[in-house]
Amino acid sequence: MKSFAEVCAPGVWPGLRRAALLLAFLVAYLPLSFGAHSLQAETQPAESAAVGRLPAQAARAYAELLKLRPGPARQLLRAEPARAAATLLVQDCIDFTELMLSQDATRYEATVAAQDTRLELLERSAERSALRDYARAEIRLHQAAAQVTFGHEVQGAWSLRQAYQQMQAVVKRHPTYLPARKTLGLMQFFIGSLPEGYRWFLKLLGLPGSVEAGLSNLRAAARQPNDFQPEARILLALVEETYYKKPAEALALVTRLQQQQPDNLLYSYLLISLNKKQHRTDAALAAYRGRPTSPGYVALPYLHHMAADLLLYQGQYAASRRENELFLRDYQGQHYRKDAFFKLYLAAWLGGEAAAAEQYRRQIDAGGRTVIEEDTYAQRFFDGRQPLNRLLTRARLQIDGGYYREALTTLDAFRSTAATPLRDQLEAPYRRARAWHLLGRPDSARLLYARTIALAGNAPYYFAPQSALQLGYLYQADGQTNTAKVYFRKAQSYPRHEYKNSTDTKAKLALKELE
Repeated sequence: MKSFAEVCAPGVWPGLRRAALLLAFLVAYLPLSFGAHSLQAETQPAESAAVGRLPAQAARAYAELLKLRPGPARQLLRAEPARAAATLLVQDCIDFTELMLSQDATRYEATVAAQDTRLELLERSAERSALRDYARAEIRLHQAAAQVTFGHEVQGAWSLRQAYQQMQAVVKRHPTYLPARKTLGLMQFFIGSLPEGYRWFLKLLGLPGSVEAGLSNLRAAARQPNDFQPEARILLALVEETYYKKPAEALALVTRLQQQQPDNLLYSYLLISLNKKQHRTDAALAAYRGRPTSPGYVALPYLHHMAADLLLYQGQYAASRRENELFLRDYQGQHYRKDAFFKLYLAAWLGGEAAAAEQYRRQIDAGGRTVIEEDTYAQRFFDGRQPLNRLLTRARLQIDGGYYREALTTLDAFRSTAATPLRDQLEAPYRRARAWHLLGRPDSARLLYARTIALAGNAPYYFAPQSALQLGYLYQADGQTNTAKVYFRKAQSYPRHEYKNSTDTKAKLALKELE
């Protein structure tokens, strides 16, 4: 058993912080209920209808928050009893959402203090209901996510422990109250999916986690009628899109929601994000340009960062730089800053502006943190001082943007010689493999992924582990389970590379699926 001093050692925290940031992102962007504005009493389980419903005014306030309109949400909430569980919960969702979206450290102490006050009021409340019990656990989870995100990891770890145990108790006490299963399932899944190197720490806290139990609880909340079913459906869709290769379902769901509520900035954000992840650059930019922008919406600077990537994929370098400059001007957080300066460097460098590119390159090292993998990659680029290859970089951006045949044409101009750095020798076949894979040519992709692995040895780059992961997926799709397992295990075996955390997690979950 490790000592508490070892638990508090700085090296322990990066994986937990990454997991908490992802959890915070989901909780912040999907705080309570995508369905609070469309309750259907006739389909609710009896217990939920009796003790778990949001009052009408609180539901309307929450509907405004889900559109990312906190000001109107607060106005509507003023008519509700100040100490009611529903009021306290929605108030906390508003404050927490603003904190997490702004990443403004000056709001942190006041937000956590307000959470403590709400938790004390709920503890002393005479109200006895599933909603009251759920609110306590949900607010504690918000607090855990905020604490870890803003560097208070020890407090955040214990808050996460409390939230987990409290939500377990809610499920036990109110077994038909499906919203609690939604949140408990989310925690179980992300704790259970953490790489093995961090599991001892969570077990020490009494948080074993379980991918299977988490998915079961999420699916129960997503598939059975309850006030919060739409939120559970989106959370489940995002999990399955990210870890289980089910992109079409998530995109179809978010597309329907955005069409039903074109004034909902959250739905627009999700539509942009999913299209971007699925290499649909034109659709993502269309969603970005069509997003609601009238007064009343919360500032969401990260949208500019996403747009900058999309424009970079298209080779619109000046426009990409403008969007990232807007992001850095308005964003108050520490994450994605290094990535933004790296993308600014790429836009200037590929655009032929060497002096500007060098200025941006130096700023990568000047600020921000290396918790998010994109920031870690940017910092490694700065520290490594190895020049990028212009053709390979352009091909990578074209593939990210969904322009696969254009990328293959770009790669045709690349020539490897004895003087070519090993990184470039590995990147060239890997990029070709990705292009053929995404064009639906698995045989060509397999050959090039295997070539990348053979060339790499134990080189500290992500091309070989990613090749192994993708080969695992290809053999899994073909029904060759044993071969797929070999490659998923190989993907986990590489000791260090830029995307080890996410690669290991995906390989781990794929292996569980094959058991």
